[in-house]
Amino acid sequence: MSLVTALMWFRRDLRLTDNPALLDAAASGGVLGLFVLDPLLWGRSGDPRREYLAASLRSLSDSMGGRLVVRRGDPAVVVPAVAEEIGASSVHISADYAPYGQKRDEEVEAALRCPLVRTGSPYAVAPGRIRNQQGRPYQVFTPYFRAWLAHGWRPPVAAADVTWVEAASEKLPVGSIEAGEAVALERWRSYDPAGYEDERDRPDLDSTSRMSIPLKYGEIHPRTMLAGLESEAYRRELAWREFCADLLARHPHAAWQPLRPEFERMQYDEPGELFDAWCAGRTGFPFVDAGMRQLAETGFMHNRVRMVVASFLVKDLHVHWKYGARWFMRSLRDGDLASNALNWQWVAGCGADAAPYFRIFNPVGQGLKFDPDGAYVRRWIPELRHLDGKTAHEPWKYDAPGYPTPVVDHAEARREALRRYDAIRS
Repeated sequence: MSLVTALMWFRRDLRLTDNPALLDAAASGGVLGLFVLDPLLWGRSGDPRREYLAASLRSLSDSMGGRLVVRRGDPAVVVPAVAEEIGASSVHISADYAPYGQKRDEEVEAALRCPLVRTGSPYAVAPGRIRNQQGRPYQVFTPYFRAWLAHGWRPPVAAADVTWVEAASEKLPVGSIEAGEAVALERWRSYDPAGYEDERDRPDLDSTSRMSIPLKYGEIHPRTMLAGLESEAYRRELAWREFCADLLARHPHAAWQPLRPEFERMQYDEPGELFDAWCAGRTGFPFVDAGMRQLAETGFMHNRVRMVVASFLVKDLHVHWKYGARWFMRSLRDGDLASNALNWQWVAGCGADAAPYFRIFNPVGQGLKFDPDGAYVRRWIPELRHLDGKTAHEPWKYDAPGYPTPVVDHAEARREALRRYDAIRS
């Protein structure tokens, strides 16, 4: 036990390379790697996130020679107890900027008898770093993006030479899917972002990187992805992720409340049968239903489709965006709180730099434009596989047994959405 001098508490940094906190820990001598299964976070996670986290932890432990220590319980109790158990001189973490994460870390720090050392974060540029010339944070993305590019970021750091130390561990959760740092790095190496600008809106082509999942768990750091990245469109997506994190760090209530307070007066319908139809992918609008079925089956949904299904819930079904955000958090493997909440607010028109409320996606028009041959729809809706080409987007014009008729008239729903919006502006 005399070798142990540092405790590395893994959270959203489930990797060994480009991990500054781990480098700091290893500089002290021996390292005990710890992951705490927090009942609060575990309970709030849906099955897709639990399954992925379990697989990622298994991969991380394997890369450590099976030495990852897993304990269950309140981190404010577990982390200090493990630190005492091994006689740790310091506990090392990557900084967490989410509302719960900040509060949790403060409680852990208060309970520790040794320093809690924060090194790095899950972002290329940590929340709070980007400010305008007046020293104030940005509320609009485009100037934030310019400042983010000008600020820059450090290059990836080398892998640490770690002497891992063992301790008693609870059993790892069972996870059988493919996950982990090696998988993330290979996925990124094999992805060509050159066509991202032209193809990112096409769910039928399945040409996006799907890196949102390994980014969520820190199996890869955005610095690693930015190194040598020439695609302006892809850099913007990484910057948008960091803009959302910056907003949530400054406005913790934005997880479930609108950033624009006038939207608190918006008239919404309570979730009922129509909400259930949306969740099940049974709205009668194929592009929407395909997205919801992809989500249910895979824990993932193409970004263009996410915008369309979100718009449909808020502006066609008139249900508050928070119900959709909660459904996504339960269903997505990449359920990142900041990105999820602020993207929902963007669609709902109530966030920072949000899309205008009157921008209401036509679910049929979006399908015809971005899935022109109906391939995406047919992939996820077997009831429509007999329909050729774009006819799959308007099945009510043809024979489609077993598939529901549209639950609303889009034109009427759009007029009602605009009426409700006008009411909060007067």
